[in-house]
Amino acid sequence: MSSLEIDHLHKSYGSLRALRDLTFDVKAGEIFGFVGSNGAGKTTAMRIMLGVLAADAGEVRWNGAPLDLRTRRRVGYMPEERGLYPKMKVGEQLRFLAGLHGMSPADADAAVTRWTDRLGVGARRGDAVEKLSLGNQQRVQLAAALVHDPDILVLDEPFSGLDPVAVDVMSAVLRERADAGVPVIFSSHQLDLVERLCDRVGIVRSGQVEALGTIDELRRTERPQWRLDVQADRPDVVTAVSAVPGVLVAPAPGRTQAVVVELTDSAVGAEQAVLAAAMRLGAVREFSPVRPTLADLFRDVVSAGEAAGEPSQEPAPDGRRRRDRRKVAA
Repeated sequence: MSSLEIDHLHKSYGSLRALRDLTFDVKAGEIFGFVGSNGAGKTTAMRIMLGVLAADAGEVRWNGAPLDLRTRRRVGYMPEERGLYPKMKVGEQLRFLAGLHGMSPADADAAVTRWTDRLGVGARRGDAVEKLSLGNQQRVQLAAALVHDPDILVLDEPFSGLDPVAVDVMSAVLRERADAGVPVIFSSHQLDLVERLCDRVGIVRSGQVEALGTIDELRRTERPQWRLDVQADRPDVVTAVSAVPGVLVAPAPGRTQAVVVELTDSAVGAEQAVLAAAMRLGAVREFSPVRPTLADLFRDVVSAGEAAGEPSQEPAPDGRRRRDRRKVAA
């Protein structure tokens, strides 16, 4: 199967190591969420994929072959910093960009009409970009990434500044492109959206991937937890459930009656014993698995880096060194 492979990328800016053996792949037809705190290395990695930056070591491949200039012309890229000419009209600008990718004037006209209509800015094709709202500029920026019908989509914070309707439109477009066989990689701090939309996720910290997999794979734990709410006094519930071998019980945060039951790795089938013990006390109002959200997983990864004293210092877009930012925009 075709895939975009990021293979052992290293990149340094002087003494600053922006990427450290960064490795993952994005399969054809897959939406891949690339998440991490500010300065984790996401933008640097994307710029290497585009050939804007050169890696110190490692390689980016498509269909098993290194990306060259010809292949990169088949990439649709949406930068975090808008790369549009503000005084140029929307339609004129998109036709110009389509021409840079080798499209004929007729094909470019058809593509511009198709994507501006699809993204809800068809009525603004005659307007200068600077006359548009930030959200509509974002839609035009996506149209610029799509206008040449790319084989690969690389999008840096594509949902930034969009209202919920625009988010739905853009999400549908990305899913359509993935369903057509295009590998889609995008970065975002909107983790609920990443969790809902992506087939797989890579969490990057200090220039390397710390967690990689589907949401379900990332949420698995060796010690599963269950939330239990019984129509009985909580001390009685704790006493009864704690008697089940291989079980730990604690009050559920924010819940006056519920408890959280943690099953040790040796407690095979313990959840049934817990449920039976609870039912002997009273009506069971809830007995459901507790699964960490992507935001929980993200915080765990970032917190581990902070505990180890790792700075987050990817260079800013103008090449200057970023200040150490520890606050997570989740």
